[in-house]
Amino acid sequence: MKYTTLPNTDLKVSKICLGTMTWGEQNTEKEAHEQLNIAIENGINFIDTAELYAIPIKAETQGLTEKYIGSWLKNQKREDLVIASKAAGPMPNLKHIRNIPNFSKEHIKQAVEGSLTRLQTDYIDLYQLHWPERITNFFGTLGYKHVDEEIQTNFKEILETLKELIIEGKIRHIGLSNETPWGVMQFLKYAEECNLPRVISIQNPYSLINRVFEIGLAEFAMRENTPLLAYSPLGGGLLSGKYLKSNLPEGSRYQLYPNYFSRYKHGNTNLAVEAYNKLAKESGVSLTQLSLAFINSREFLLSNIVGATKIEQLKENIGSIEIELSKDVVNEIEKIHLLFPNPAP
Repeated sequence: MKYTTLPNTDLKVSKICLGTMTWGEQNTEKEAHEQLNIAIENGINFIDTAELYAIPIKAETQGLTEKYIGSWLKNQKREDLVIASKAAGPMPNLKHIRNIPNFSKEHIKQAVEGSLTRLQTDYIDLYQLHWPERITNFFGTLGYKHVDEEIQTNFKEILETLKELIIEGKIRHIGLSNETPWGVMQFLKYAEECNLPRVISIQNPYSLINRVFEIGLAEFAMRENTPLLAYSPLGGGLLSGKYLKSNLPEGSRYQLYPNYFSRYKHGNTNLAVEAYNKLAKESGVSLTQLSLAFINSREFLLSNIVGATKIEQLKENIGSIEIELSKDVVNEIEKIHLLFPNPAP
């Protein structure tokens, strides 16, 4: 395993992070514990979750993922692990989470307490805001349409609340998720002006079929030391290769939830995946390995969040850390990217 250091901390994290969103929906508690054990055996010390999980969103499964981690975590050496979780933002179908969550002081504190209870731990190493509470473009929306009457985010108050939680020892560091360059700028501005906690990471989607992060946020990541936690590195599973030639395996995500992951289904997506698969074959690696190895090589990457429903998938994902792509292969990737830029944002 390879490791990086969380910015402005002494915490070393594995460059492969274990994603957990299927636990409680597609994976049982026993399977979750098996994945955790295999991850740890392979050098992973970084685990990412959220109060929202499991996915797809359901009131009856909300919080199960953290509970499964908690029942495992209570028997581990807590100090050897870096646990990341997230507070949900506003969304109409989340009335089961604090009657539609937001980032007020009351809601953030309730979210943290809930996660701590489910995780059976005294602190969360990296606490993230899962998505912006203002109206902006995320979750597959590329174009920005300005709305004058909208929720006003109080960036200073949010950071003040998170500072209180840090002082109380309930969280250690803070990050953002599904955020835009303007949003990151606001958090950094108030942190500097008001001596408040500084955002140390950005968890956004990033894959061969979605490199939108490079357009504005990659520069932030490098210049402001706010590196990327890459989620959905296999484009919702499309870059695993199992859906090639319109294949729809029994029990797979797209077979179980045909409408939920529509953000990945666009006109050029299949063409791009086919082109990357051809390149992978020519390079002597699997499509999964090509896709993950490319992300692992990015200079602005903190860690690559991999998830799996089956153990063999997890092992292949973890093994990508050992693969280095040649310059020629990377050049071919760039050619495909020019032909099919960001078909699945």
